[in-house]
Amino acid sequence: MEKSLLPGPNNIVMATPPSSFQQEPLTPPRSSLKPNQVGHVILYGVPIVSLVIDNQERLCLAQISNTLLKNYSYNEIHNRRVALGITCVQCTPVQLEILRRAGAMPISSRRCGMITKREAERLCKSFLGENSPPKLPDNFAFDVTHECAWGSRGNFIPARYNSSRAKCIKCSYCNMYFSPNKFIFHSHRTPEAKYTQPDAANFNSWRRHLKLSDKTAPEDLLFAWEDVKAMFNGGSRKRALPSSNCSPVVFCLMATLCLLPFVTSAY
Repeated sequence: MEKSLLPGPNNIVMATPPSSFQQEPLTPPRSSLKPNQVGHVILYGVPIVSLVIDNQERLCLAQISNTLLKNYSYNEIHNRRVALGITCVQCTPVQLEILRRAGAMPISSRRCGMITKREAERLCKSFLGENSPPKLPDNFAFDVTHECAWGSRGNFIPARYNSSRAKCIKCSYCNMYFSPNKFIFHSHRTPEAKYTQPDAANFNSWRRHLKLSDKTAPEDLLFAWEDVKAMFNGGSRKRALPSSNCSPVVFCLMATLCLLPFVTSAY
């Protein structure tokens, strides 16, 4: 089957999306990281406590939620984190005590999840920034695979991904187009394929199951793929807060008017 040649990952030009929050440059990777080493990372002008866990600098998710994302509920942050494929690493009691002393966690806290700097950037960007697509060549496509059922492989075309239900993935076996959430239910039984029980019950699950075919893809390609997956992922709408000018009398009157049809129909 003939395939059109796609530009290589070196042709990708990453773009900085416009945002009302100015992102500060992150601290460069440290040459030598010590276990449980405490540091600070500036995210959108706010210092966030970091801790070295398993030779990787991670940020306190609770502190991010209580500062940068304080206008969003726990469920909103949790669902967005899961949809973006961000996994929390739970710190040990010793590490939790270090975070308490650093001022990142209250004394009464019992646990704390830690995420990487890149994951913290993606999570905050999904709420505070605009998830505009990265600048890619017009005929560029990601070579992707999934292992649901018998699995499949295809080309994810960012230029066609203009809505959550856009048919932007061309199957490499049958040349049919699918939306991302439908493609993970589409599979082909090949001689080397192994059946995997599908685990894709919700709309955002394709972000967890759909992966780049190249396991050694360069970092800029991985970041571009993450940015594309963040699009059409619940948006960045802010919750409307109830007006403080409404008195209890108004709420009682509204409740009475709503119940009036049911009361009159009972007689």
